[in-house]
Amino acid sequence: MYMMKMQKEETSQLFDKRTVSLKKFIVCFLWLITGTECTTRSASRVLTVQTGGSLIIPCYYDRKYTEHKKYWCFDRRSAYNYCSILAYANDTKGKVSVIDHPDQSCFSMTMRNLQDKDTGAYWCAVEIEGITWDVTEQLHLTVQSAPDVSVVNNSVSGHKGGDIGVQCLYSSGYQNEVKRWCRYKDPSCYTVGRTDTSQNTSVQIIDDGRRSFTVLMTGLRLTDSGWYFCSVGKQEAPVQLTVTENPQGSVLKVTESKPGFERNRDYLYLEVWIPAVVLLMVIVIVVSAVALKKHNNKHITEVNRDRANDAGNGASSSSAIAESDVTYTTVTVQPKTKASSPVSVEDDVTYSSVHR
Repeated sequence: MYMMKMQKEETSQLFDKRTVSLKKFIVCFLWLITGTECTTRSASRVLTVQTGGSLIIPCYYDRKYTEHKKYWCFDRRSAYNYCSILAYANDTKGKVSVIDHPDQSCFSMTMRNLQDKDTGAYWCAVEIEGITWDVTEQLHLTVQSAPDVSVVNNSVSGHKGGDIGVQCLYSSGYQNEVKRWCRYKDPSCYTVGRTDTSQNTSVQIIDDGRRSFTVLMTGLRLTDSGWYFCSVGKQEAPVQLTVTENPQGSVLKVTESKPGFERNRDYLYLEVWIPAVVLLMVIVIVVSAVALKKHNNKHITEVNRDRANDAGNGASSSSAIAESDVTYTTVTVQPKTKASSPVSVEDDVTYSSVHR
């Protein structure tokens, strides 16, 4: 039962593809016999994607086509008459997904794991009944190792009244090209500098001259949600912005960016916190070294003082001993003489006196 259903769907899709191709052929044939050239217009949008990367592309349509079928087709030779339908809206085929957003009057295509063979022309198409051209928009996609124009994040979100930052990258060959920030559904774009979009919202674009420029949107509104793109020359890179209500009970403070703002807000946080932490560590090391040095000097001073005291005590003790323990003696020797002393003259008499 499942196999029969799958075969039926494949047959239906094949019939649709053949019907579309036949209609293209008939229209082109009628144009030829009436003297009108059947040519393919040049791509209105040009994109590059890194090999192995993914891409999300929006396509807007008139509200009157809300109920019509939408599809995404591809031809490597840029010939719409021979383009192959990759997927219809709200369907996924291989690495291609197409989703219709009737409330936004657009449908988006997601392509994954892009390779060199995916380089070529693509068409957003709205199917029109009858023998008329389908409503289409052509774009050209190039898959290469290093994209000419890209973004750090192709999907960003913020809260009402807050701000967001988008970093757009470009190759060296586009250094002198005009850098812009555009909204798909609006005809106007913002260039390098500051532009006030309303009383509460502003867009600031700063080119750092090092193959990247930053877009800062402040004072976000719910109506700012939608698809935007970074543009450098003819190249563009899509970005989806989602703005939501503030979390309940939170107070959001909007900080105005300085003119020197050159990078995505995430990089700015790193540039502020890492030097602060390093500075704090240096201060701790210096304070510790000074405290240790003072401690060592105090210890050395105490040791020298003790040695000096010991030396002074030793000198005083020696002086006291010299004054109290020395005995002076005087010895007088008398020559032998005759006397009437009862002592025999032959005896030697020695007289001595002791003084203390």
